[in-house]
Formats: sequence, structure tokens, C-alpha cells
Amino acid sequence: MEPALLTGESCLLIEPCGVWSGPDTALLKNKVRLQVQSVEKPLYRGTFHCFQSIVKQETVFGLYKGIGSPMMGLTFINALVFGVQGNTIRALGKDTPMNQFMAGSAAGAIQCVICCPMELAKTRMQLQGTGEYKLKTRTYKNSLDCLAKIYQQEGLRGINKGMVSTLIRETPSFGFYFLTYDCLTRSLGCEPEDNFVVPKLLLAGGMSGIVSWLSTYPMDVIKSRLQADGVRGVEQYSGILDCVRKSYQVEGWRVFTRGLTSTLLRAFPVNAATFATVTIFLMYTRSEEVTTECETALPQPSSL
Repeated sequence: MEPALLTGESCLLIEPCGVWSGPDTALLKNKVRLQVQSVEKPLYRGTFHCFQSIVKQETVFGLYKGIGSPMMGLTFINALVFGVQGNTIRALGKDTPMNQFMAGSAAGAIQCVICCPMELAKTRMQLQGTGEYKLKTRTYKNSLDCLAKIYQQEGLRGINKGMVSTLIRETPSFGFYFLTYDCLTRSLGCEPEDNFVVPKLLLAGGMSGIVSWLSTYPMDVIKSRLQADGVRGVEQYSGILDCVRKSYQVEGWRVFTRGLTSTLLRAFPVNAATFATVTIFLMYTRSEEVTTECETALPQPSSL
């Protein structure tokens, strides 16, 4: 059974790991702070304690630090991934689950060019003025100022810090994301005429987001630590493997699940709502196009 709106021409693009905006930014801020906090002097006991501490110390506006960076890159990333994923599906010839995985992986890899600097700015902005990163004056005014200052001090290499770890995370993550959605919509039979199509789309979208994050979450922890490294002037890690080794030696395997709760709390509702909304919109626009074509094909009164 062909699932609704899963062809290369209309396949929905949702960023599983790289784009954040609105209320879910608060949960992802929790994630970043939990991932990079010092194990010797931890500031937060968990997700909810982190949330409470941010509101108490920085007011509600503190939850939205770094929102400018994902908002800037949202349109560009969506346009890029949508184009790459759709064109890859068409180039592969068939809309199969494996081709969905390959197309999604290709799209995830290419969008890292925008995603990496965007996440670097987000991470630096979210850590600014907290714990061991606390300074008397604000280093960065906003996301653009953050990127500009990093470029002035470190050049292109500094702007692309964490690029390899971002690539390792995003490539399979996007693949699993599109693969999961495709398999679930096929098995659930998501057809436009189905009375339960909306709940099915919500379930498929939410589960796709969760699977996407779980598939590469340890690498997300490493990516966050690498991008936060050097903020205090001294770099702790020489690369990905060094970061993995040192993090494991100090904190054990649990370090690779830091912030996972806040991530999953966000992943299901955000991806469920977005998938359902956009897919239903595409269903509606497609039905309108078919209706228009049929009306055009009918003979008009003036020509009788």
C-alpha cells in the first residue's frame, strides 16, 4: 500500500536534530547544559531541576537563550534538505524504505554546512553566563555577534568547530528519521480517505523523532562538548576520540545519555505535530490541484 505523501516530490522535511524554535528551545537548552556541566561541581540534578534553576536565576527569558541561531537557519536548512531528499529519491528511481534512508542520510550530510555553525552559536549563547562559564559581562550580544566574534578570533575553522561530529550525528539520524516515518506510514496505512489518518500521522511522526534522536544521541553529547570546549580559554579535548575517552573515564557510560530525558520529552510532540500538520496541508493542496485540473479539462459553456 502506498502511504500518503511519501514520494520524493512531496516528502515532508522535518529536522530531527538540527532545527529548534519556539517553546521546545527551552527543553533543548536543558539538554545542552546537562551535557556539558562539570561532573565535579554539577549545577543541575536533572531535567526538571535544570528547568527550575534557569527560570529562577535568569527568568523565563533565560529559557530562550540562543533561539536566534536556529531561527536564522530554519528556512535555509529546510529548503536544502527538502531539495536534496526529494532529488535523491527521484535519482534512485524507486520510493522504497531503503531509498528513503539513503536520501535522508544524503540530505542530513549536506545540511551540516549550515547546521554546524548554527548549533555552535546556539551552544555558546545558551552557556553564556552560567556556572563555570559565568562572566561579569556578556561575551555575545546575539547569535550573529557570537558567530562574528568566533570568526574574528578563530577564522573559518572556529566557525566550523564540531563539523565532523555533526556530520557523524546528522547523516544516520536523518536516514533513520525518514526510514521510520516511511515504514510506520506504510504499516499503518496512512491514506487521505482514512478517518484515523491524523492520529496515525501523529504516531508516525512522534516515533520517527524519538528513533532519530536515539540512533545518534551519544554523538550529540560529544558534539555539544566539543563546541563548548575552549569557552573558558583552555581546550580539554583534542578531537572526537579524545572527548569520548576522557568523558567515559571521568563519568562512565552514563555521560552519553546526559540530557536524553529533555530531548525525548520534546521529540515526540514536536515531530508528531509538525508531521501531521504539514502532511495534511500537502494532502489538501494536492487535492486542490487535482480538482483544478479536472475543471480545466471539462468543456466550458462558452465553447459549446
